[in-house]
Amino acid sequence: MAVNPIADRAEILGAYHAQMQQAMSARSQADFNRAFHHYERAHILGQKFTWPHVKSHLGMLQVGFLRKDAREIVGQCVRVVAALIFSKIWVPLGNTGGANVSAVKSMPIPEDLKRLLDGMK
Repeated sequence: MAVNPIADRAEILGAYHAQMQQAMSARSQADFNRAFHHYERAHILGQKFTWPHVKSHLGMLQVGFLRKDAREIVGQCVRVVAALIFSKIWVPLGNTGGANVSAVKSMPIPEDLKRLLDGMK
C-alpha cells in the first residue's frame, strides 16, 4: 500500500493543531506545566514544518515568561531562530524542544505520535 504524503502531512498538522489548542487552553487556566507538555508534543509533531516548529517554540517562550524562567526564555529565543533556519534541513527527531534538553539530541517519540510520524519519512 502506497503512503500518501499529503494525507500524512494533513494528519500530522491536524494533530499538531490539537496539541497547540490544548496548550493554549491549559495556559489560559494558568496550568503552565500542562501547557508546556502540550507545546512539547506539538514541537515533536511540527518540527519538520518551519512555521509550526517556530510556533511551538513561541508557545514555550510564552510559558517561560509566565513562569519567570530566565533559562527557558533565553533557550527559546535561541531555538526560535534555529527553528527558522534548520526545520527543513535537519531536526533531532523526538526532541521535545524545551531548554531543559539539548537542542541537538534525538529522543524517543511517544507511541501515539510515533504512529503519525512513521508515515512521513
